[in-house]
Amino acid sequence: MIGSDAAAGPLGPSTTELVRAAREAVALVAGEPGVRECEAFVAANAQLLARLAYTSHIPSNGVEEPKSTASHGLGLQVVFDGPTGPRLGFGAEPSDLSPDGIRRALAKARASAVHDPAFVSLPRSGAERRRLEAYHDPRLLALDDAALVGAGWRVVRAGLRAFLDAPRLAEMAGDAAGLARLGLILGGDVTVVQERIAVASTALPDGEADESALLAASVTAMVEAADAKGSGWSIDTRLDAFTADAGTEAARAAIGAIGGERIPSGRYAVVLGPQPVADLLNNLILPALHASAFFAGTTPFLGRLDRRVASPVLSIYDDGAIAGLAGSKGVTCEGLPTGRTELIRRGILVGLLTNWYEAQRLLRDPGGRAKLGVDPARAAAALVPRNGFRFAAGGGRSFAAPPAIAATNVFVECSETAPLDALLRRIGEGLYIGRIWYTYPINGLQAGDFTCTVVGDSCVIRDGRLAAPLRANAIRISDNIASVLDGVVGATPTAKATTVWAADEVVHAPALAVGALQVDAVAQVGAPL
Repeated sequence: MIGSDAAAGPLGPSTTELVRAAREAVALVAGEPGVRECEAFVAANAQLLARLAYTSHIPSNGVEEPKSTASHGLGLQVVFDGPTGPRLGFGAEPSDLSPDGIRRALAKARASAVHDPAFVSLPRSGAERRRLEAYHDPRLLALDDAALVGAGWRVVRAGLRAFLDAPRLAEMAGDAAGLARLGLILGGDVTVVQERIAVASTALPDGEADESALLAASVTAMVEAADAKGSGWSIDTRLDAFTADAGTEAARAAIGAIGGERIPSGRYAVVLGPQPVADLLNNLILPALHASAFFAGTTPFLGRLDRRVASPVLSIYDDGAIAGLAGSKGVTCEGLPTGRTELIRRGILVGLLTNWYEAQRLLRDPGGRAKLGVDPARAAAALVPRNGFRFAAGGGRSFAAPPAIAATNVFVECSETAPLDALLRRIGEGLYIGRIWYTYPINGLQAGDFTCTVVGDSCVIRDGRLAAPLRANAIRISDNIASVLDGVVGATPTAKATTVWAADEVVHAPALAVGALQVDAVAQVGAPL
């Protein structure tokens, strides 16, 4: 199906114009000498941003002027005849969808073409059919600067109300002037991402089109005089669903962080809040579940398809075709339907995230049995290409790159659920980790070792309750991802849609209780020698 006939505007060419350009590109390129098959991907993207910058003790604007970036263009994947077999090339051209622009992209693809012995074909339709049509909010595609700035001010005002209504801050300040001197800070942004794409190929001549948009808020609040920090976030697909809760949440978390404690190194039972769960998935677990990681032998799950890789109470899946969710898309950037991919089911690895190219080469890999752990002929159901996207680090679908692998809406579920207070009682003594950053693998992804710093929104658990705030940047977690996956003992029944910096997927993350993780104290800045 082709998308709506939305009029051209700040986002660039209309969907109809993108579809026309994709079809014209395929028709032009397919007739060129030496071309076996070709695929045209045309995209128009915009990112609108209102920066939040309120400080009580330094003159500030509260909400900075709105900024935006926009781009459109065409990318071609072309398969050429070659003396040793097909040669695959890619070329892109910005801002010009005319025949001249198509020819320039073709020339780049021809110049870059190389023989790839693992290449099978460009994407082909399968048994699955598209589930989402006209699922975006057209108001987000037409959002103007005034509405964007208004959304930013709603968030800032909500955070300020939370600060002003806090008895603890009033007690610390004494009066209004004292409140300002506490150094109350609200920073972050309200962002709108707008996308239009069309894709067509010699195998999919009619092509597919898609439109999507989302609205997100990310806020960090501080009480600078108390060295206390908190965060809040939200992500929506409809303008009328947007709230200012991110500002309230961040300010309250900052107030709750006043008087943070330091703790010694050791192994602690932990409850991971939604943001740490999303961060670990984004940086460690999901990349290890890419088909490309199995082909390259760089995953800690190598050879473990259909085997246990996590606690039997834990399940993880990806679904890009659920209406109303921010990560949903009608089709992939290969023109194939999105849908549900089971990854880990009750602790068993049952599926991988993949695009067409990676699925085809892994299914035909002579070493596929060792890499997957099963005969590749039995693995087709685990390698359905629902995740071939050209995402640009959290900001739209890029015409300037061939498809890679990316998740959409990731769900983390647990068969053992309990409210947060019950999870805390189960942990007894330990830590609630609410926010981490600088999460990355050490010793390579395959080893599973990782480190991250606990940056805020965290508490010490004593006697089964949140007893005291944990000082920000005072500890780091240094462990192995197997400790997280194997150690899950329960989760909250509710999840929160969560994104982390530069991530393309949205993780619907509960709080997870984990048996034990290694925590190392960070040296105190300014401590006496």
